Amino acid sequence: MLSFFRRLINSKAGIVVTFIVLGVIALAFAATDITGLANGSSGVAGGDVASVGKAEVTAADLRSRAQTAVDAARQQQPTADMAQFLAQGGLESTLDREIAGLALEQFGLSQGMAVSKRSIDGQLASIPALQGPNGKFDPAIYARLLSERRLTDTAIRRDFARDTIAQSLIAPISGASGVPAGLALPYASLLLERRTGQIALIPSSAMTAGAAPTGPELQAYYTRNVARYTLPERRVARYALVTPASINVQPSDAEIAAAYAADRTKYAATEKRTVAQVVVADQAGAQALAAKVRGGTDISQAASAAGLEASTQTGVDKPTYTAAASPALADAVFAAPQGSVVGPLRGPLGWTVSRVVKVEQVAGRSLAQARDEIANAIKARKTTEGLADMQNAIDEAVSKNATFDEVVADRKLTSLTTPALLANGTDPLAPGTPADPALAPVATAAFQAQDGDPPSLVSTGKDGSFALVALGRTVAAAPRPLAEVREAVARDFTAERARQAARRIANDVLAKVNRGTPLAQAVAQAGVALPPVRPVATSRLALAQNPRGAEPPLALMFSMAPNSAKTLEAANNAGWYIVRAESVQPGDARGNAGLLAATRADLGRAVGREYVDQFARAVRNTVGVKTDAAAVAKVRRDLQGQSGN
Repeated sequence: MLSFFRRLINSKAGIVVTFIVLGVIALAFAATDITGLANGSSGVAGGDVASVGKAEVTAADLRSRAQTAVDAARQQQPTADMAQFLAQGGLESTLDREIAGLALEQFGLSQGMAVSKRSIDGQLASIPALQGPNGKFDPAIYARLLSERRLTDTAIRRDFARDTIAQSLIAPISGASGVPAGLALPYASLLLERRTGQIALIPSSAMTAGAAPTGPELQAYYTRNVARYTLPERRVARYALVTPASINVQPSDAEIAAAYAADRTKYAATEKRTVAQVVVADQAGAQALAAKVRGGTDISQAASAAGLEASTQTGVDKPTYTAAASPALADAVFAAPQGSVVGPLRGPLGWTVSRVVKVEQVAGRSLAQARDEIANAIKARKTTEGLADMQNAIDEAVSKNATFDEVVADRKLTSLTTPALLANGTDPLAPGTPADPALAPVATAAFQAQDGDPPSLVSTGKDGSFALVALGRTVAAAPRPLAEVREAVARDFTAERARQAARRIANDVLAKVNRGTPLAQAVAQAGVALPPVRPVATSRLALAQNPRGAEPPLALMFSMAPNSAKTLEAANNAGWYIVRAESVQPGDARGNAGLLAATRADLGRAVGREYVDQFARAVRNTVGVKTDAAAVAKVRRDLQGQSGN
């Protein structure tokens, strides 16, 4: 997770998200398994959800942290929303991380730790997104970002200081994680354990479709599975595109003539040569090589025989060759006829032997002949400059609180509106229509914005095109009416009925196997055509080394007792497995030094995390943590209302 936020720091879009969570996210690994929400609620002041030593976590701060976590999640998963965040325990995890961070900070301060202003200044200055054209920290950029995101310098510095203290406390502990070989041996031996067994699949596709579902059946199924037919949060974006076509520039005759005069040598007649050469460290060796080449030996072969390599410069003029060699060498090479050998002559790297492979005379071009080339170059340059000027002017207007409509009117742009889109730019109400690549960054910007945020600028093409984007409105997640999704509900109902039928057959087969019937015979007696039983024999190490991960039925087999059977649902409602474990052959890793070393390393990392977890728990107990469950529940209700659920 930390690596994600380090990458986020390097982008302008991500810096504002990183600011507010940097200190807390750095502690996530230390608080993953800490559940301190039941530490009691007495002693928490009104308006606070928790007290941590002398510090408090306010309801407003928790709401802000939760929203920031959702924004950060959208950087990796554009469709993430507040409803999903709450359903997956995100609010509790956010509070845990906030408490863990404050607890470590309070403990560090009690031990005399401090973070200097200069240290925080250095961390801020090292963030590329806060650096100006000269590569140095730009206070104006920093101030503008704080203003746009309604943050304060004090809050940012507090988070940086907290993160620094926490890292200083945790880093030495996580590194103390050595594990002796005797402890690692049983775990390494477990990897060498081999098992045999059988796996049968009862596929849902083998079941009969049955009668068409009735209206009441569809309604009941739709009601039970309404989340499946719920559209996620969508957003409507207002945007205005600025492309090279928006910058109408035509070079004048005077500009073309001036460019031709300024670069006259480019269009003058010139001579170009292809030169093969070898650089030799000593003069005697160079003379011997030159003699071979003059005698008819190819210069590349002569160089190879001497343990050297020839290089070739193709179609170079004299100024270019001079820059790569020396004036004296260039004079000699460009005075020699085609096919002649030049040198050895002293160059910047040694003694150079050259052969003039080809001489080409390039005719000059008049202004009329070069006009189109010059005009296109001037137009491209002025278009690039015009796009940059337009972007800077819009950026400055937005920084001065200009609205989307004001910028559009002032710059004579065309205001456009997207349909209600998902964060990936697709319209779920038009499933057959692919996302417009040009709208993908527009949709992403809309999902990163909050109501009341100023418009933002996003790049829409490699040609310098960009868009001014403002959030139009947010369409909360809501289920589609049954009438709109009736066909999909009927299809899902039929698939669910087939899945249940497959489950009943799987249970019947399992019962027979547990009564002593061989698995293959029980499958043959199922009454439907089923795939043959698959015998398996493998080790735990083979499962661990599979780049695609262990097959679920194989993983189940390695958790079962010998001569036992169990059922397991297949992925994507594909049916049910019957897994039978037969024999177990214990492993012995004694003498396998490589496996023991790898196991010790893996256990060491786990032990390091455990040390950090125990230290974090001890710090919480030492500092003293109290939470208010009612206040946390109120924050959850507020966020649920915000998500539209």
